[in-house]
Amino acid sequence: MPDAKICGITTPEALDAAIEGGARFVGFVTYPKSPRFLTQDKLAALARRAAGRVETVLVTVAADDAHLVAAIEAAQPDWIQLHGGEAPGRVAEVRRFARRGVIKAMGVGRREDLMAASAYEPVADMLLFDAQAPSAAAQPGGNAMAFDWSLLGSWTFGRPWLLAGGLTPVNVREAIRVSGADLVDVSSGVESAPGLKDPLLIAQFLAAVEV
Repeated sequence: MPDAKICGITTPEALDAAIEGGARFVGFVTYPKSPRFLTQDKLAALARRAAGRVETVLVTVAADDAHLVAAIEAAQPDWIQLHGGEAPGRVAEVRRFARRGVIKAMGVGRREDLMAASAYEPVADMLLFDAQAPSAAAQPGGNAMAFDWSLLGSWTFGRPWLLAGGLTPVNVREAIRVSGADLVDVSSGVESAPGLKDPLLIAQFLAAVEV
């Protein structure tokens, strides 16, 4: 049965809904341009509430060492997600000094984009495939956009991977079927407004994943 990550948690209610619904991961965003951005205080409070109940993911975008050190100190995450244009060398560097599992996100718009995954397999613990963000987008993920899931169906990767991008309670079962994903990631698809997760939509999404 597939596992799920609820990304961009900003409230205790959303966190509890994710945990009670059976999510394996929850994501806390530290990118200031995101509507899901958490201040250090909010990040620390949510991380304390999640501790021992669910695997936590610190979501960053092209963050420097100072940002990462402060966020890791506040959240004590299980995982770090790199959702920017980090090169393989930077991914390896973060993995070494953070001493956490690293998830490397990549934008996908066509089959050729998947070829980049091979360069990250030696340095990342997991891969995440999201829809390629529009050039004018303020953030690289969480844009409610999907890509052609069938692109993933014929590929074999050397690391576990997550499917993201435009997933909702309505389409996630079809996305799993077409892509072959064992792990799915949702953000905007369970929101009532940008940055505000709806506990009912979270429950519906997780129930659909488990069907």
